[in-house]
Amino acid sequence: MGFRVLDNAACSRVIGIMPTGTITAIKAQVNDPQRVNIFIDGEFALGIGLNTLANEGLWVGMELDEAAWMRLEAAAQAEQALRIALRMLDRRPHAAAEVRQRLRQKGATPASIEQALVRLTELGLLDDAAFSQLWVEQRQRQRSRGIHALRDELRRKGVDRATIEQTLAQSDASDPEAEAERAEALARHLLPRYATSRDKATFQRRLGGLLQRRGFSLAVISPILGILWAELQDHEDDADI
Repeated sequence: MGFRVLDNAACSRVIGIMPTGTITAIKAQVNDPQRVNIFIDGEFALGIGLNTLANEGLWVGMELDEAAWMRLEAAAQAEQALRIALRMLDRRPHAAAEVRQRLRQKGATPASIEQALVRLTELGLLDDAAFSQLWVEQRQRQRSRGIHALRDELRRKGVDRATIEQTLAQSDASDPEAEAERAEALARHLLPRYATSRDKATFQRRLGGLLQRRGFSLAVISPILGILWAELQDHEDDADI
């Protein structure tokens, strides 16, 4: 279901009429006790959360002029954007750019997006530095990645360059020895797949290509391929004896 929560209000704007008038009912939503439906002159106007209800000081019998309605509509939009973002972050951490893009896809207004991002940052739920650190740690733990792959992944998540470089500098991803150890451990784990390569060039192309796709540099990969190929040849020579 999309972002729009103001279907009736949207229809009213299309024909140039603001749903101003008297609040005739405030009813709790059946599926969400934290939200209520506002009725103006007997007709549904929009749904809002209890926080917005309290912040706006709404009550049955209250008269809403155009300015009051526009303020209420903006508050409802900001509230809905925040709800969507919170559900997104509840599943897993995200970079700010990912949240922004998701809200745009849902049809959130620019103002409501900015308000949601500011509020999430204030709550400590949106922090690109913390997200980047967690991302690097998880990727290193789950599937070894070279520094080039990590940098590219964070860039595609929308993290700015300075944050990316600071994150990588603070992790062992920037340590050449640690990166070489990860690359070799990964290569040895995958070695059985490539042990039957008919020649050295094929072996290096296949295993080396995989390591490159994981973000390891040629400077890291080349010595490892030489060592592993030599070990395979020694193993074959021993088997022939």
